[in-house]
Amino acid sequence: MKTVRVVAALMVRDGLLFAARRSPERREGGLWELPGGKVEPGESDQAALTRELREELGVEVEVGAFVAESTHAYAHGTVTLVGYRCSLVAGEPVLRDHDASRWLAGPEMERLDWAPADLPLLAAWQA
Repeated sequence: MKTVRVVAALMVRDGLLFAARRSPERREGGLWELPGGKVEPGESDQAALTRELREELGVEVEVGAFVAESTHAYAHGTVTLVGYRCSLVAGEPVLRDHDASRWLAGPEMERLDWAPADLPLLAAWQA
């Protein structure tokens, strides 16, 4: 099975973490995730994350420090998810690939149904 490299943003504002719920018609629909997407061949993680957040949410970010990496085997293939801290530089998130979003405090995160690959990144961020 093919492994896909995916980057994810741990975008924090005023101590709250941004999360989005995948639209029902998409793979893993209904699960919450950290926004981001696939890294294209020849693209750096940082460039991919900047591009994906611009495309998915219409925002400009500054990609910061590496947070954590996880690998998870889904039915459709294996994902290596790499998380980075991000600062919102311009714009407010507008949902294009998701059906809901929230800015979350630590305890609120535990009440959501997360995509499995995101869980280790959340644990590292909260540590």
